[in-house]
Amino acid sequence: MYQHLIRPLLFLFDPEKIHHFVSFLLRLACSIPGIPWLLKKHYLVEHPSLEREVFGIRFPNPVGIAAGFDKEAKLYNQLACFGFSHVEVGTVTPKGQPGNPKPRLFRLPADQALINRMGFNNAGVEVFAENLRRQSPKLLIGGNIGKNTLTPNEMAIADYCHCFSELFDLVDYFVVNVSCPNIANLAKLQDKDELLALLNAVQQINNSKPKRKPVLLKIAPDLNDGQLNEVIEITFETGIDGIIATNTSTLRENLRTPSTKVKQIGNGGLSGKPLRDNSSRVINYLHTRSQGKIPIIGVGGIMTADDAMDKIKAGASLVQVYTGFIYSGPAIARRINKKLIGAL
Repeated sequence: MYQHLIRPLLFLFDPEKIHHFVSFLLRLACSIPGIPWLLKKHYLVEHPSLEREVFGIRFPNPVGIAAGFDKEAKLYNQLACFGFSHVEVGTVTPKGQPGNPKPRLFRLPADQALINRMGFNNAGVEVFAENLRRQSPKLLIGGNIGKNTLTPNEMAIADYCHCFSELFDLVDYFVVNVSCPNIANLAKLQDKDELLALLNAVQQINNSKPKRKPVLLKIAPDLNDGQLNEVIEITFETGIDGIIATNTSTLRENLRTPSTKVKQIGNGGLSGKPLRDNSSRVINYLHTRSQGKIPIIGVGGIMTADDAMDKIKAGASLVQVYTGFIYSGPAIARRINKKLIGAL
């Protein structure tokens, strides 16, 4: 029903506007007594074989929502009704910012893909934190943190540390996002020396706490083997707890969408089905090269339950969806979890 009736109707409208509209409808529907119970009854899959402990946290199942869907921590409890074990909220920055000019979110239906250049649009960490305090989470929450667009790279560490400190008591784990292609000069922070300084600063705060929180690094899908080797070295050297592989891509290879349309869309991060194989390659390389010692959350091109299985076989401990949720519909977590139970 979703793919043949609801999705074609939603795709008639601007992607960003329809996202806000659907989010509003979800919040409204879940405010009605009984609706959250009915949704969970239909979508939530529970089974002992789905449970797993990753970087010290017990996940009831391995399927979550990737960062970018719930940018301001307003929708996580509604998303819990669809069977997800965790939601990664953000990316959040110290100060609120509007992001890049609109339009900045585009569909590529022929490729089951999206291109976005949102630009870390959010209301700022204070509003973000208040949203988390106001609505007690009913699932695990990851906090994806970044820097303000106008913050020069030489001052970026202060932005990340500020967000980390403000959200420390409100989220279950953190993700340091230096791989978004839509923030000017952000990729520079992926250079080894810059990244070591940033992660060590975050870890210094983390290790000063009575009980530290897991810290993960989100990386781009376009890194070569040499760069992935550096990521492994940095992970061990800084003592961070895992890697999220991967963010969106700047590449535009082998797309079915006409090149004229792709050029017209312009810059932005590509997500969805075209990332599937490259994301799995990165996951497998990191898992094999590190001898399985680094927990990995697999993201990128998960459109079906089989895609999720491929990520787990490649070495991912958990998986996250975003574009697959939009194209495949609200039952995607249920399908993945049922597939996992069958496989196990």
